Amino acid sequence: MDNFKNIIDNFSKAKILVVGDLILDEYIWGDVERISPEAPVPVVSQRGKPKYLPGGAANVAANLKSLGAEVLLCGRIGDDFEGRLLLKELKRRSIYTEGVFIDKIRPTTKKTRIIAGHQQVVRLDREVVEDFYNDVVARKISCFVLDNLKDIDVLIIEDYGKGVINRVFLNSIYPETQRRKKIVTVDPKEDHFDIYWRLKATAITPNRKEAENAIKNIKIKDNRRAFKIDFDRLDTDERLNRAGRELLRYLNIKIVLITLGEKGMRLFEKNKAPYQINTVAQEVFDVSGAGDTVISVFSLGLASGANPKEAAHIANFAAGIVVGKFGVAVTTKEELLNRIKEYGSGSSNSCKV
Repeated sequence: MDNFKNIIDNFSKAKILVVGDLILDEYIWGDVERISPEAPVPVVSQRGKPKYLPGGAANVAANLKSLGAEVLLCGRIGDDFEGRLLLKELKRRSIYTEGVFIDKIRPTTKKTRIIAGHQQVVRLDREVVEDFYNDVVARKISCFVLDNLKDIDVLIIEDYGKGVINRVFLNSIYPETQRRKKIVTVDPKEDHFDIYWRLKATAITPNRKEAENAIKNIKIKDNRRAFKIDFDRLDTDERLNRAGRELLRYLNIKIVLITLGEKGMRLFEKNKAPYQINTVAQEVFDVSGAGDTVISVFSLGLASGANPKEAAHIANFAAGIVVGKFGVAVTTKEELLNRIKEYGSGSSNSCKV
């Protein structure tokens, strides 16, 4: 407990740059009292005004800021009402937004969730999904990352597959991240695993489904580098362990942390036995943004003196807190310390597998 407290106390000393896809999350609440006569769908009577929250890479930044870290955020927004709303929410949280660039071609990515009672009825996404390489915004993003690498402790790559994170971008920053020996962590998109190996990152944090889909995509897209897995489903401990070890090798990475929902998470490090951490969630209300919390707190732990196991334990506690909240939520140092105190250091909640 004391060691975890010391690590969390160091959160405020960390400076972290988050780069990736910025999303505005919109929540609309209402009640369902009837079915539409026009089609077999519920009619939702809206209650109150919509609520707007930072999503995607912006939610990662919000998590880090809530825990006391200094945060630089880099990405793109559209020249539109939604972009201005997202900027307003970021500035309200005192997140540094000089690296948020206005794209006059593509709109701000927005996810609208309509909630009836406590049940999500539908999600509406407004987005343009395309990689962009050599336009003005892409160059500004690469330059911002390269200009700020010298001053940060960790670079977080937050990939929602909306275009910011692509092969050209990773190739442009890789030499400098290696030269400066920076901690680089990746919250991945499953169909981009064939480009992450170029980065030689420190850690990657897929969930089980992302890891399964990544295996399928690697087999299809990358014939040049043998991938030694002959199955797709990670439905047993033996398969999960084999996949974790093979992803370590294929990605040329130090750490793979696979999150497993209600079964916790499993940590893979080179030349070490897989390490299982069981969930500490007391009540699961909404899993939206849980992956953002994991990459945020795990990266922040590494920046604050934690070893990978300690950082994974703290991230597990944080994820257990946010899934008990509604929407893309964040946690605080106080909540985190209280949850750790409640459960202890977590040593009895984990094992080698």
